[in-house]
Amino acid sequence: MARGLRVLNRLAGGTLLDRLGVRKQSERAIYHASRTGFGVAAAAARSFKGGPKPDRAQRLPSAGDPGLFDLTPSEDQAMLQDAAQRFADEALRPAAEEANEACSAEKDLLDMANELGIAILGIPEELGGAGTERSTVTNVLVAEALAHGDMGLAFACLAPSAVSNALVLWGNAEQQGKYLPAFAEETTPVAALALSEPVPLFDPMSPATVAKPVDGGWSLSGIKSLVPNAATCELFIIGAMVEGEGPALFVVESDPATMSIAPDPAMGLRAAATGQVQLDGVVVPTAARLGDGAKAATDAYTECVRLSRLAWCAMAIGTGKAVLDYVIPYVNDRQAFGEPISHRQSVAFMVANIAIELEGMRLTTLRAASLAERGKAYAREAAVARRLCVDKGMQIGSDGVQLLGGHGFTKEYPVERWYRDLRAIGVMEGGLLV
Repeated sequence: MARGLRVLNRLAGGTLLDRLGVRKQSERAIYHASRTGFGVAAAAARSFKGGPKPDRAQRLPSAGDPGLFDLTPSEDQAMLQDAAQRFADEALRPAAEEANEACSAEKDLLDMANELGIAILGIPEELGGAGTERSTVTNVLVAEALAHGDMGLAFACLAPSAVSNALVLWGNAEQQGKYLPAFAEETTPVAALALSEPVPLFDPMSPATVAKPVDGGWSLSGIKSLVPNAATCELFIIGAMVEGEGPALFVVESDPATMSIAPDPAMGLRAAATGQVQLDGVVVPTAARLGDGAKAATDAYTECVRLSRLAWCAMAIGTGKAVLDYVIPYVNDRQAFGEPISHRQSVAFMVANIAIELEGMRLTTLRAASLAERGKAYAREAAVARRLCVDKGMQIGSDGVQLLGGHGFTKEYPVERWYRDLRAIGVMEGGLLV
């Protein structure tokens, strides 16, 4: 890296770039190259030594069955949601536009999110966390509140908890003892759950990334895309296909010698600093696979996809609520032909439809989450929630732009960014886990 930086500095200090007229483009490339290089080096420096190995894997018990179908948040859930909402309003919303333009989130902001204790809520007390029971609904409420500030920043803030949640749900005693104590520390590792791949109509149940058995472990090869905080990640959970068995999840520590990472900015979620992770024969131990046996590993992967989709539903609800909260005062204040445009039925009905669809999205998502945290079957409910949130979430983003007219098309107003972020709900797989 030192030799590479010397070459880059010599190039930047010369006159060749000016003569060719490419200084601005080259400086941007140099910035991203050095930033990625330092991020990978810092990630590789951490050593996951863990603590004492527990006698058995620690699982959070399912939440109790209240008997009645009631989605009213408990006192603790309301308190956590309120704290996340204040953080979203006071920290995420003001930083959103700058982070969107920079395609990255400030480290101080991610550290502040960590202080909320998002990661430790899902880690059992035996492993240094604060979790006492499975909290899918709580995670949904927190994700919704953070996305109300900005979906891209919320994605970056919640990415590490996806890895810790996966280890709690499906990790064995060795994996939990090695990695989970780090997530209960004051500074949690940068981590990401990587399922998406750069192929059209990607099917998460048929990943192109493959895991082949080798002596003493697995060899992983493939490309993962739209991975949050990819350049600085220290730990990945990678989805890969095991021939003859099915898809599975593998714990992979960052290693610049065996994997390459490149920026992968997209239409939306730009603040999450998404990147591509290319694995070329990365060898991990046999114990790196989540799930005890082939069937358990495939079942864990399937549930991971479902829980991830519920997380994205929560993000769609939070951002959709941001759209609604923004357009209501706008249409009431905006004057046309001597009266507020909200007096026009076409405008009023469009705003009302946003509110109606949001309630449907929230109810279906919370219903699926409540079944998941009680250990009951929720595949159908999760599929319904995803379909509704994909269709209506993107429609809400489009309507928000439409209600602002020409203003909606400019970067001066945040609805164009929310529109771009809401488009991600239909294509994102992984990255989040509730």
